[in-house]
Formats: sequence, structure tokens, C-alpha cells
Amino acid sequence: QVQLVESGGGLVQAGDSLTLSCVGSGGTFSNYALAWFRQGPGTEREFVAVISRAGRVRNYADSVRRRFTISRDNSKNTVILQMNSLKPEDTAIYYCAARYTVTGATPTDGYGSWGQGTQVTVSS
Repeated sequence: QVQLVESGGGLVQAGDSLTLSCVGSGGTFSNYALAWFRQGPGTEREFVAVISRAGRVRNYADSVRRRFTISRDNSKNTVILQMNSLKPEDTAIYYCAARYTVTGATPTDGYGSWGQGTQVTVSS
């Protein structure tokens, strides 16, 4: 299984931008669909965005569509979440996740590899 480490979280103001990074190791990165999830205070973990193995297909939660962009660089074993126009309700711990896939699927659940999470706090 691939191991994942996130970075880039922090404290920002509403309307600001922030970029999260996740680096993988221990597996063939291009065999995995990669996703970001988040868990806010007192809430369950929720899907944010996913990108297919080769990066051709991306899907987003409605709450972040047109504000967040997911991308990946398989040569660097990295997946990025660019977050723009941040809102206080985006405050959460953000997790990177990987799921082995044999096609260009973009699953929103069933992930077996997770990072430790990075905190994002958006003040109003």
C-alpha cells in the first residue's frame, strides 16, 4: 500500500487561497486514484475531490466545485489541492487518500491508504 503525507495546511482568512500537497511512497503512484477528504469539527469525514490514475478525469463535491482544483504529478508522486475563495465552512482536517484502480475510475469511497491529515482553518 502506498504511504501518504500531507502538507500545506494553515490559518487563512475568508476569500484567501491555500494549496495542499500530498506525497506518496511505497507503491506505483500511477496505479492509484487519488482523493481529498475532509472532516470538520463535529462532522463526519466527507469527500472533497478525486482524480483518476492518469489525471484525465476529476470530480468534486458540489460544495467545492469551481473553487477547488485537484491535480497530480505522477513523476513526483504528488497530488495537489488548490483551494480558492475559502470560506469558514471549509475549516477541517484535510486528508489525502489513495485507492488502487485498474481503470480510470474516480471513486468517492473505498479508500485504503490515508495520510495523517493537515489542518485548514478559515477565519471570517
